[in-house]
Amino acid sequence: MDTKYDFDTNFDTSAGRPIVYVRTVKADDLPEEMRAQVGDHKTLYAVHSTEGERLALVADRKMAYFLARQNDMEPVAVH
Repeated sequence: MDTKYDFDTNFDTSAGRPIVYVRTVKADDLPEEMRAQVGDHKTLYAVHSTEGERLALVADRKMAYFLARQNDMEPVAVH
């Protein structure tokens, strides 16, 4: 969770801000080395590109949306 990600990637912005998807992730479904970093959190929130690449993993839904918007992306919830 402490890995830096370069958000200056080649997103298609021809239709405005690039869309990213926010979805819940159960901490138990993460690799062991990541579970060691999440503490007591049972549910985390992942931000994914339209191609499915996980761009970020955060502990709070509001933070996921804030992170996307701070990087000029348009967050959309996935169920």
